[in-house]
Amino acid sequence: MLIEAPLLSERTGIRHAFFTRQGGRSDGIYASLNGGLGSGDERVKVTENRALMARHLGVSEDRFMSLHQIHSPTVAVIETPWAHDDRPKADAMATREPGVALAIATADCGPVLFVDAANGVIGAAHAGWRGALAGVLDATVDAMVTLGARRAEITAVLGPTIRQQNYEVGPEFVAAFLENGAAYRRFFADGEGDRAHFDLPGFIGARLEELDIGAFTDLERCTYAEDEMFYSYRRATHRKEPDYGRLISAIALEA
Repeated sequence: MLIEAPLLSERTGIRHAFFTRQGGRSDGIYASLNGGLGSGDERVKVTENRALMARHLGVSEDRFMSLHQIHSPTVAVIETPWAHDDRPKADAMATREPGVALAIATADCGPVLFVDAANGVIGAAHAGWRGALAGVLDATVDAMVTLGARRAEITAVLGPTIRQQNYEVGPEFVAAFLENGAAYRRFFADGEGDRAHFDLPGFIGARLEELDIGAFTDLERCTYAEDEMFYSYRRATHRKEPDYGRLISAIALEA
C-alpha cells in the first residue's frame, strides 16, 4: 500500500509514492514493506521489497537510488547511478535524469519530495530535526536550482512524519533550537515537568516557506500513531524492540 500526494499527482512527467509498511516480504518487527538497507532485516527480503517499489515507479532496481543517511545538510546530485553498497553519505538528492528514482528512508523523520515539472528537476530530502536545523531543505532547493529549476516552480510535499503530540523532548533539545533563534520557541508545546513537544512538521514547513518555493503541502500523517501503516523509531524504542523497519518515499522523472 502506498500514499500519493494530489499536489504531485497532478504534475505531468513524474511518478512518486510515499510507501507504507504494508505489502512487502518482510516479517516480524519488519513486517512487511521494509526498505531499510541499514536495518537488521534479511537483506534478500529488503532487496525484494525495494524491487517492488522500483517497479511501481517504473524504474529498474539499479536506478532506485538511496543514501547512507547521516542527519546532515549534504545533497548528492545524481548524474550517474551508484550501486547500493556505494551510496554516498548524504541526506538529500537532486537530479534531472529521467528514469532515476530518488528514495529517502525514514522512521519518524520527515521525508520531503520536490519537483519542478516545468524544468524537469526533482529532489528528495530526509529532514530530521538535525538536518532541517542544519539546512538540508535549503541545500536541496539550491541543488535543484543549480540543475535548472526555478524556485517559483518547485512543489514540495512532506510525507508521514512523527507529529507534535508524540514527539516529547527534553530541555537540552529545546535549548539547541533556541540557540539558533528565540523565534523557534513557537515550535514547542509544554509537556509534563521540564518536557516539551516538538512540532517537526511545522518546523519543516516554516523552513520551506522561507525558501520562497511555489507550493508546499503536508500529508498530515503520523508515523508514531499509525502502527499498522508506518514504522516508527520512537515507538519501537518505547516498546523496547531491538530494531525497526524503514519507510521509503520516492520520486522519479518518467523516462
